[in-house]
Amino acid sequence: MCSNCDYTIHGRHHHYGWDHSIPSVETVAPGSRLEFNCLDSGSGHFTADSTVADVSTVDFTKVNPVTGPIYVDGAKPGDALKVTIEHFKPSGFGWTANIPGFGLLADQFAEPALTLWKYDPATLAPAAFGEFGRVPLKPFAGTIGLAPAEPGLHSVVPPRRVGGNLDIRDLAAGTTLYLPVEVEGALFSIGDTHAAQGDGEVCGTAIESAMDVVVKLELVKDANLRMPRFTTPGPVTRHLDAEGYEVTTGIGSDLMEGARAAVSGMIDLLCATRGMKPEDAYMLCSVCGDLRISEIVDQPNWVVSFYFPRIVFA
Repeated sequence: MCSNCDYTIHGRHHHYGWDHSIPSVETVAPGSRLEFNCLDSGSGHFTADSTVADVSTVDFTKVNPVTGPIYVDGAKPGDALKVTIEHFKPSGFGWTANIPGFGLLADQFAEPALTLWKYDPATLAPAAFGEFGRVPLKPFAGTIGLAPAEPGLHSVVPPRRVGGNLDIRDLAAGTTLYLPVEVEGALFSIGDTHAAQGDGEVCGTAIESAMDVVVKLELVKDANLRMPRFTTPGPVTRHLDAEGYEVTTGIGSDLMEGARAAVSGMIDLLCATRGMKPEDAYMLCSVCGDLRISEIVDQPNWVVSFYFPRIVFA
């Protein structure tokens, strides 16, 4: 429990999808600090005893649960909700899966795969990836957003103007996020917490891990944001930078195909140099490697790069 928080929002107050008709679980004043008990993206489906067979029994109607929604008193359409992410209380257990039909290289990885993670929630020491290496951790909330103005239930899977499943690794402790308000009260929810993820989350999952999150909610009146924006408290890759990177590229006229080529190249490199199975390399790339658009102006070809941190094998 957070001794300095104004409210604790328990994990039982979760919902699937965005709908402004979902009743709020609490009404708070701007400036309130709240602790949210967040479920992982599989709603607790995976445990320390899970096997790869459990990947095929995931209930896709119950993915990415978010805790909330919270009605912020005075929030009106046109305002921005200022979300200061203060800290995380991780659970110490996580999972990464290749889910058939999902992910950047779904056509190349048709079979399910599963990695279970155990890490120290107090020290956040790098988590072991089997015999291959250790992944530095950086907890964050993959799904964080507000209810949209458009009526009806909207899938939680794609990101939206009002936030949602953003999967931005840098929405970590110390970051301040600004979200466009479309409905009265804003109706804020958060979940899908991760212990680590690479930019791109290329296989479709990160180190999915239940944890508690403490945030402060404030209002910026008449901000008229078109899209979310955020401010980080300092460097964002220092947990990965110390040993440099291996980098592969994809070059061509299509950014998606460039991204696929860059990731495929890194999987090939890891398999050749580390003796990894392709599915393990794919999942490892998803939890710690970064996709970057390196060049997008020299038409007709663009450059996408994939950065893999060598600290994993140090």
